[in-house]
Amino acid sequence: MEQQLLILDFGSQYTQLIARRIRELNVYCEIHPYNAVPELTPEIKGIILSGSPCSVREDDAPIPDLDIFGQQVPVLGICYGAQLMAKQLGGEVEASKHREYGRAGLELKQSSELLNNMDAHSQVWMSHGDTITQKPTSIDIIASTDSVEVAAFKVHDKNVYGIQFHPEVTHSLQGRQLLQNFVVDICGCDQSWTAAHFIDSTVAEIRERVGTDEVILGLSGGVDSSVAAALIHKAIGDQLKAIFVNNGLLRKDEYHQVLDTYRSIGLNVTGVDASDEFLDALEGVTDPERKRKIIGAKFIDVFDREAHKFSNAKWLAQGTIYPDVIESVSVKGPSATIKSHHNVGGLPERMKLKLLEPLNTLFKDEVRRIGREAGVPEEIISRHPFPGPGLAIRILGSITREKVRITQEADAIFIHGLKSSGLYDDVWQAGAIFLPIQSVGVMGDERTYEHVICLRAVTSVDGMTADWVDLPHSFLADVSNRIINNIKGINRVVYDVSSKPPATIEWE
Repeated sequence: MEQQLLILDFGSQYTQLIARRIRELNVYCEIHPYNAVPELTPEIKGIILSGSPCSVREDDAPIPDLDIFGQQVPVLGICYGAQLMAKQLGGEVEASKHREYGRAGLELKQSSELLNNMDAHSQVWMSHGDTITQKPTSIDIIASTDSVEVAAFKVHDKNVYGIQFHPEVTHSLQGRQLLQNFVVDICGCDQSWTAAHFIDSTVAEIRERVGTDEVILGLSGGVDSSVAAALIHKAIGDQLKAIFVNNGLLRKDEYHQVLDTYRSIGLNVTGVDASDEFLDALEGVTDPERKRKIIGAKFIDVFDREAHKFSNAKWLAQGTIYPDVIESVSVKGPSATIKSHHNVGGLPERMKLKLLEPLNTLFKDEVRRIGREAGVPEEIISRHPFPGPGLAIRILGSITREKVRITQEADAIFIHGLKSSGLYDDVWQAGAIFLPIQSVGVMGDERTYEHVICLRAVTSVDGMTADWVDLPHSFLADVSNRIINNIKGINRVVYDVSSKPPATIEWE
C-alpha cells in the first residue's frame, strides 16, 4: 500500500483544499469523516484534523473516533482541530471578541520543525469565530499574531501541533512550506506519489483484480471516463468493451468526432446512435428534473441492452472521481439535491456486475495529469466539462429536434470562437443556452419575432464555485453577430454574468 496522510474532516469548506495541497507535494492522502476513522495501518504516516463550522464550545461538538494524543504518528490540527486539542489538554477556548477572518501577520516565537524555513514575519489567512484564550500547560506557543496569541503550538515531547490559521489557502503565503515541513520532515513521507507511479500501480492492480474477465465501460466523451478507459485498456487491452451512446443531445458532430478519437488510440469501442429513442421520450417534457430522470432511465435501458451483447463481462467500470466519493460519505451526509444524473446509478445492481473505479482517489486536475501521462489525446484532456444530460438542460422548456439543432449550431460557433481566439483554455466551462422566450427584432425591412440564445462561460477549479468570465466585448460582439446571421430562428444573443453561488453553472 501507499504511504499516506489521513485527513479527518470536521466539515470545513477547506478540507478538500488541504488534500490538494498535500498531493501537490507528491504525497498520497485520504479524507475520512471524523466519526468514521479507518484502521491506522503502518502506511499512515500522519494525521491532519481539519477546520469546522462547529465550535468546540458546543455540547455536541464533533469529537474524533480516536485518541489524538495516543498516536504514534504526528498530528496537525488546523483551526477547529487546534482548538479541539487545546481544549482536550485543559486549555480554554472562547468566542472571539470580533470574528477573525482574513489576512494576519504571523510572528514566529520559538524555533520549531513545523515552521522551519519560514520567515520570522509572514502573512497567513484566518477564518474562525473561536480563540484559544488560555493555553494548556503541556504546550509551547511557537507563533502568534497581533490578535491571536496561540496562533501555533507544539505539545511537549510529542510531534503534535496546532495552528489557528489555514496554510492550505494561497493567502497564507508560506503555507506550502509549513505543510511540506509537516508532511515530509515530521511525518517522513518520501514524495513518491507521481502520475507515472499512479499509472503503474493502478494498471497492476486492475490486472490482478480483473484477471481474464471482460469489463464494460460507458464512455461519455469527457475526461473522467476517457482516462478511466485508457488505464483499463493499458491493463487488459481488448478485454475492455467500451460503449459510447449518442443521446441526440451532444454537441454538434460530437458523436462521430469522439468515436474517431477513441478508435485512434486503440480503444475497443462500440458506438450506439440512440438519438431518436431519447428525443421521443423527452417530447413535451418541460420539468428539468423529469428530463434528467428520463435521460438517466433511458441511458440505463440502452446501455444494458448493448452490454448484454458481451456475455463474458463481469465488471462495470465508471469514471467516478474523488469528490464524488467524499460527498457520499461527508460529515453531514449527502448534500441537498441540486441536480441528479451525475454518475448514472443503478447499473451495477441491475446488470449484476462488480464495480471498477480506477479514478476514485483522484481530483479532477489529477485526472487530467494522469491522462496526459497515459497518452490520452489533448482534445479530450482539455475538453470543458459537459453535463451528462447534455443539451437537454441547456434547452429550457420542452425539447424539439429543431431546438436541438439551433442550440448545437450556436454552441459550435461559440466554442469555435473561443478556440480560434485563444480563449478556450482560459475558460473552465462554456456553452449556449436556448431560452424559452421570443423577442422582437428587425432583419432587413422585416419585423421578426424569434428565439434568444444566452452564452455562458465560467472559470472554476472543481465546479463547486464558479465566476463568470469577462470575455472581451469585441469577441462577444463577433460571436453574437455570427450566431444571428448564420442560424435561422435566432435574432438576439445575451451573455450571462452570474457567478456560482448564487446561480449554478447550468441553467437547469
